[in-house]
Amino acid sequence: MSNDYLTPVLTGKTLVRANPVSKLFAAVAITLALLVSIDWVSAAVVLTCELALMPMLGISVRGLARRIWPLLVAAVIGAYGTALLAEKTGGVLLDVGPFLFTEGSVTAGIAVGLRALALALPGIFILLTTDPTDLADALAQKLHLPHRFVLGGLASLRLAGLLVEQWETLGLARHARGIGSDSSIVARTRNLLGQSFGLIVQAIRRATRLATAMEARGFGGGTRTWARESTYARLDAVVAVVGLLIAAGAMTAAVLAGTWNFILS
Repeated sequence: MSNDYLTPVLTGKTLVRANPVSKLFAAVAITLALLVSIDWVSAAVVLTCELALMPMLGISVRGLARRIWPLLVAAVIGAYGTALLAEKTGGVLLDVGPFLFTEGSVTAGIAVGLRALALALPGIFILLTTDPTDLADALAQKLHLPHRFVLGGLASLRLAGLLVEQWETLGLARHARGIGSDSSIVARTRNLLGQSFGLIVQAIRRATRLATAMEARGFGGGTRTWARESTYARLDAVVAVVGLLIAAGAMTAAVLAGTWNFILS
């Protein structure tokens, strides 16, 4: 299977050309802003800004929705569960049997759902708009990370297209051993978790073997030269500043709206 899902839609490539390190810096700044407060206003501001940046990242709304639909489902489920189990404060919105939703619990549920999406999108944007080799070059040249770590990450990204094929192989192997033949929901869930764990183990082993083989062939030893130099440009400063502005704007909006809820308070 090809790595087509790693290739951005070429409708706008302004931020695609940015250095991966600058995009990582912006993502970290936004993530920290979302982690220091649990409120729906800051999450909504960040999510709105992220969606507004999509044309500059070269990602279509349809393409993004096709890739992150499991995340959308998980966010909805998380929001519903939080609204159902959170502390019941404020006016009652719905009281039907065991289902009691209040203004406070619904607000908490919305905050959790929006925050989950806002936290995940920066990483997804980086994955969809960054060539794995460019990312590895930037991590090694600019951040001076260990070669084994960089090569392992590069190998993992390059082998990501094999995960679907590996998933099908694991499923066939488990069926051949009679695992997963039970049609009950509990058995299916147990089989899904077991197969997922097996896929994770296989992916880690494959990436580690490839990284070790690359290092043994001289990829990680001694002083080396680079076929492509990772450089910073004016665009990278803009990306970093935009990330900081989004983070600061989200926190400021939450404070002004009176929804700021420091995580340690």
